[in-house]
Amino acid sequence: MSTIQEDFQLVLISTLLFLVFSSSCDAQPFRRCKFDSIYQLGDSISDTGNLIIESSLGAATPCSRLPYGETFFNEPTGRCSNGLLMIDHVALEAGLPFLNPYLKKDSDFSHGVNFAVTGATALSTSFLAAKGVISPVTNSSLNVQLDRMSSFFSSAFHNDTDRAQELKDALFLVGEIGGNDFNFAFFQGKTIEEEKSIVPDVVQIISDAVRRVIQYGAKRVVVPGNFPIGCLPIYLTVFKTNNTAAYDEFNCLKGFNDFAEYYNERLQQAIEELRNENPDTVIVYADYYNAFQWLFRKALFLGLDPASLLKACCGAGGEYNYDRARTCGAPGVQACPDPDRLVHWDGIHLTQKASMLIAKWLIQDILPKLQCNA
Repeated sequence: MSTIQEDFQLVLISTLLFLVFSSSCDAQPFRRCKFDSIYQLGDSISDTGNLIIESSLGAATPCSRLPYGETFFNEPTGRCSNGLLMIDHVALEAGLPFLNPYLKKDSDFSHGVNFAVTGATALSTSFLAAKGVISPVTNSSLNVQLDRMSSFFSSAFHNDTDRAQELKDALFLVGEIGGNDFNFAFFQGKTIEEEKSIVPDVVQIISDAVRRVIQYGAKRVVVPGNFPIGCLPIYLTVFKTNNTAAYDEFNCLKGFNDFAEYYNERLQQAIEELRNENPDTVIVYADYYNAFQWLFRKALFLGLDPASLLKACCGAGGEYNYDRARTCGAPGVQACPDPDRLVHWDGIHLTQKASMLIAKWLIQDILPKLQCNA
């Protein structure tokens, strides 16, 4: 392709992306919500550095080493990506600084705090252990993160009235969390039917977390669902089968995607109940599932490589460029030359480009529901 053709194609893609993400004249851009802070609970989808500070085990995890962080920061920060995460893009869209991890005690927390921890589960590690599932990375489950949030608020605000006043213009993100409860179980041999039995428990603890942040003073809460996990290289590699009927139109594993939808539907039902209980609080579901599938449907249009939608950028080969024995961050495992053309960074997490695209899709989707009338 000639240079002129390449330049034209880049201009065309940039123009189309602008049209996709530009709101109409009457629509309110995200900054008109005037959020002055963001508080994030979650796992590796959102962790900006807590795990690598939390323990020596965390400090030794792959996300603490290059090539993680290479694209934006030029060094690892504890983010499980080549660069920015969705929460980083959300903060940028809100006109706020990146959220510092709670465990980095010398940080500026004037615009919010990130409590998310890579490997965290919604359910406690003891609850999962009783079900025969080991949480191998951290004990910082959702309730542990909420306890840290409570401690932070106790030190940051003089009293309940002061806290309520300060948090009235904050955005609270309860998740994504719960995905690891299922991931760990599936990779430890549990079946989809077995995991359906704990879906009510995961949904309940997330619902209780929403109630708790509302008690702290939250007025706008976003609760994300799960991705179509059957499209992740780790699932496609571990559960690969010769049964063509097991795959959907995108060549993702239908059974695991159906499970994710099953969970998401029940989470949305719980959110509706929470809205009825708390009419003075805006509670919004963030549709990670459809945002992710939008990437697949519009891959070429978005500048992604349609032939590599199911492959990891950073990996050690194989059909999906993922090998559980040699994952990204291990010696000799290389990243692809152009991560912006791929959805998956390491077989589990998103590239910076995919995170940006999904964040923009989600913001466009939830903005009318956030009722920002400023």
